[in-house]
Amino acid sequence: MSQQALDLRRSIQIVRRYRRIFWSVLVAGLLIGGFYAVLRPPTLKSTALVVLPQAPVQSGQEASSGTGNSPYIETQAVVAGSSTVLSDALPRVSPGMSLQTLRTQVSVVSLTDSILSVSASGATAARAETIANAVAGSYVGYVTSGKSLVGYVPAKILQKATSATGLTLPEQAGIDSGLGGLAGAIAGYLIALAIGRNDRRLIERGAMANSIGAPVLASVPVTRPSDPASWAKLLEEYAPGPVHEWALRNMLQQLGLDTRAASGRANAGDRASGKPVTLTVLSLSSDRKAIALGPQLAAIAASLGISTSLIVGPQQDTDTAATLRTACAATPQAAGGKPLQLLASDGQLCQEGSAFTVVVTVIDRQSPRLTEEIPAAVTVLGISSGAVTADDLARAATAAAANGREIFGILVADPDPADQTTGRIPRMVPPTRRSMPTRVKDVPTEIRR
Repeated sequence: MSQQALDLRRSIQIVRRYRRIFWSVLVAGLLIGGFYAVLRPPTLKSTALVVLPQAPVQSGQEASSGTGNSPYIETQAVVAGSSTVLSDALPRVSPGMSLQTLRTQVSVVSLTDSILSVSASGATAARAETIANAVAGSYVGYVTSGKSLVGYVPAKILQKATSATGLTLPEQAGIDSGLGGLAGAIAGYLIALAIGRNDRRLIERGAMANSIGAPVLASVPVTRPSDPASWAKLLEEYAPGPVHEWALRNMLQQLGLDTRAASGRANAGDRASGKPVTLTVLSLSSDRKAIALGPQLAAIAASLGISTSLIVGPQQDTDTAATLRTACAATPQAAGGKPLQLLASDGQLCQEGSAFTVVVTVIDRQSPRLTEEIPAAVTVLGISSGAVTADDLARAATAAAANGREIFGILVADPDPADQTTGRIPRMVPPTRRSMPTRVKDVPTEIRR
């Protein structure tokens, strides 16, 4: 059961990731169902009743004990639907139609041993009523004219067709659209699974952590500013929810920063005694959401009263962080009274005196490469859920190791809501060695007799 639940959750995650395809196919199914109802509109059905005299019972003929009608009335039903009767009814139908079309729209059955039901279908109620009355009148005229092959039959109209039953076009369109939408949902679900089955991008935090053996330090939703003004607004007004703020606080504490400054429980001497921390946030050029992780972390640190600097370091892909670099170059000091300095650097650190420095670095996804121009004591990977593969993380970690950097942990942007993993990796505790008992030698023993 646990494996089945995991497969279902995985399927839902895949469909959520490819929700555009799913909804596109579903909407296509709705539209196709609606168009089908318009192209083949529903037909309404109307019925006229014709009464005939009871067939005489011949001498020696036993009454039928079954539930079927007599052969006489069945014969009259065949006559009423014959080509001769239908051909005579065509002039009474307007607009006209072919004999073959009329035959497909008319049905004659015997209700009792003396009553025939002439039913006709049409696009409108008036059309169905006209066809049913025309065929019923044509039959009565044929069998009472004396020219009938079955002889004279004193038939007459018992009830004309005066109403029609059936679904209207909006009702039929609603049903067809619903069926088309259901078929589209199933098709979209299967298409999304087929596409995402071989997708190797990492969604769960546990898979991200296990891919390179580094724990997930925090996972927060991110915004994606598109211009320098939006970046400046983010740095000035960023305020995460309580849960995500607590996660970022814990991360800052793991880095050795004092987060009690905002609450006033730490005095200035305590804050000044701490060593400055420089953190590099690595993100991949193909993962644009993750670029906001560094600025958001710097903004929350500054809001806690920590003197912070945000540096846009050298980039392999200059276009990815171009707007952030422009925002930092235009406003060296963040607004709102926060102790946050901004700098678009090509290799030089910002002014000294910051307790916390965040360096935003973007590396190429296929061939990552780091420079030593801006050293950092701590390096973390910033990635977003469903954006990178394990191979991408491994290449980034290898590039960091080649530059003398060790990946301290992972920051996750926009975690999947269905992800139940945490990405925490327990620290391995080396087993304690148990000393073997030593053999005691040359110790005199006393034997009592």
